[in-house]
Amino acid sequence: MQLILISGLSGSGKSIALRMLEDSGFYCIDNLPASLLTSVVEQVRPFGYDHVAISVDTRSAAALGALPAALDTLRASGDDVRVLFLDAQTDTLIRRFSETRRRHPLSGCALTIPESVAQERQMLGDVAELGHRIDTSDLSANQLRRYVRTFVSLDIGSLVLIIQSFGFKHGVPLDADFVFDTRCLPNPYYDPELRPMTGRDAPVAAFLAAEPQVGQMEDDIAGLIGRWLPAFRLDNRNYLTVAIGCTGGQHRSVYLGERLAARLRQGEQTVLVRHRELDEA
Repeated sequence: MQLILISGLSGSGKSIALRMLEDSGFYCIDNLPASLLTSVVEQVRPFGYDHVAISVDTRSAAALGALPAALDTLRASGDDVRVLFLDAQTDTLIRRFSETRRRHPLSGCALTIPESVAQERQMLGDVAELGHRIDTSDLSANQLRRYVRTFVSLDIGSLVLIIQSFGFKHGVPLDADFVFDTRCLPNPYYDPELRPMTGRDAPVAAFLAAEPQVGQMEDDIAGLIGRWLPAFRLDNRNYLTVAIGCTGGQHRSVYLGERLAARLRQGEQTVLVRHRELDEA
């Protein structure tokens, strides 16, 4: 069985992810207490469900402590168990609740929305470390669906390395394990001909390839990540996200993201490339 466990903060997109999986043929269960996880999986197994997605969050907060042991039990039985944790910046979550007029699940405790978000983030702190984390702050619904679809289709027999470019003016991704700042490098933006292009375009790539500093930074980042990947594997990490940032997330970070992905694909790990500011286009 392939079991996708979805968790995360309220308003981060869990419903979108669960509906996408349901449309893809998964048998889906929302808001299941973690203490019931193993028994429910065993109940549905005889019915031939090979793809199951289950949402677990703070609506069943009292049972969250049982989650790590339940996941270990299911993995020991040979199931392909993956955990997807959706997160977002606090101001983004507040805005989403304001726009939709929905109640936060914890607001019944006489908490404001910001207080509810803070408490929920604290309650889910341990769960966030159990799997692949996606920051949905700047993602459209279509982007999130694509990211979830890729996550489900991955072969995770080895570590999955995500190289993500972003623009600092839009905020640092919450899901980053490493963040590198490329704003000190020469900027193609100031060339009127290169400004409308991206780091994927040949003229921009040629401009940056001709700058020695760019190559030096590429070598340094690739060397650091490559040197420490074995340690992350030994720590049983399935996912590692390396974020490369420039001012707008269009040129330098995109170029270096592509270059680093090409170099790091030569190892044992699976490498994904995401360009946060370009993916929607």
